[in-house]
Amino acid sequence: MADAEPTAPLLELLRQLEAALGRTAAPDFTDGHVRWDLYRAATQVAEALPILLRAVSQERDTSLASAVVVEVLERLDPQERAAWVQALDTSVRDFSGRRVQELELLEAVHSGHVTTAEVRRTIDSWSTWLQLRIVAASDDREVLRLFSELGRTKRIRHTALSSLK
Repeated sequence: MADAEPTAPLLELLRQLEAALGRTAAPDFTDGHVRWDLYRAATQVAEALPILLRAVSQERDTSLASAVVVEVLERLDPQERAAWVQALDTSVRDFSGRRVQELELLEAVHSGHVTTAEVRRTIDSWSTWLQLRIVAASDDREVLRLFSELGRTKRIRHTALSSLK
């Protein structure tokens, strides 16, 4: 993570995050690892999320900001995800945008809104991350059977097969 002197607005938001988490130390926020630790802790506290969103939009280390957004996306209501992606610099939005699409597909598969025919037709275009997430939580025997045969990796196929037993 690139170390950079945080701007005054970001420093204020980092202090607000510290307070929201009940921390009293005064860490060296020029260290990207220190900011990452703070951001990651803040993803776990619902009350800190609005401050975290503003901090992400001010973060000059775009890789760090992108990692924070990817970390928090699963904890958000689906309608809130786009705002987090939009908070990122345009140069790093693509990965988070794809993750939003994957989460929507994951939710659709789990809710039964994706047919097994659609799974069969599109499974090859799904990321390894998405395939693993689907088989880890699915109880749909037909979907698991498809993944046991067509999953991208041995791990995916084995996980699906184990879930079938």
